[in-house]
Amino acid sequence: MLRSALLATFLAVLSPFALADVEFVTPAAGGTLAAGAVSITWKDSGTAPALSLLAGWSIQLMVGGNTDATSVAITSFAGNMVAGNSYTATIPAAASGPATNGYYLKMTSAATSGGQVINFSKRFSISGMTGVVPAAAVAGIAASAGSLDGPPTINSVSNNAGGNAGNGAAAGGDEYAIPYGQQTGATKYAPMQPIPPTKITKKNFTPLNPTSAVVIARTNLPPAQGVVTTLTQSQTFSVVSVENTAAPVAGPTGDMAKFLNRWKD
Repeated sequence: MLRSALLATFLAVLSPFALADVEFVTPAAGGTLAAGAVSITWKDSGTAPALSLLAGWSIQLMVGGNTDATSVAITSFAGNMVAGNSYTATIPAAASGPATNGYYLKMTSAATSGGQVINFSKRFSISGMTGVVPAAAVAGIAASAGSLDGPPTINSVSNNAGGNAGNGAAAGGDEYAIPYGQQTGATKYAPMQPIPPTKITKKNFTPLNPTSAVVIARTNLPPAQGVVTTLTQSQTFSVVSVENTAAPVAGPTGDMAKFLNRWKD
């Protein structure tokens, strides 16, 4: 009895920390979706971090095996946890071909404290696919035959708490001072936006950054890899408003008043 009481007390103490990331509810393991509009839902998985500590997310529809070399992302979607635990996506029928239990979802979520967690759904099928399964994914599907498991979860929140482990920026540190292009991780940090001055005093203008080559996209670009969300430093600028005590100017009189009255309807 004493042991049971101690165990209950221990679990009660730990319960606030039993936080969770993503566990997919639909599509179900071994189920079949139809190409076109589909509903994706998820819930707490029972493993940290909590959904409330996750911000932006991206979901990739994968086909193939459980490794990067044997899987291909055929389409992607993006959203934010504050919008809820579901999303209605559109799967293009021509994006791939028939593959029994050859598909799974890859969801990359950015933690508000930095870092990211990547969750995978179970395997499922999609009916109505009219394209061709990418060659790189064919061998992966064959190797995964008989299993409904997707890849294991990749939790990089604790390993990249500041979102910039490679730059040594710890959580709560001055992440916003690191140049945007030098940051790593799924969460990037943008500096505070400047407030325009009341007048322009500069006479000679020079660019803030050197010029760079630009290639115009002529086809759809692939899904962005790695970056899920950008946090902008909070603005500290404040404005104090005062009442205008000046008396209002009287309306026009004489000929001007007559002229303006002509336009009254």
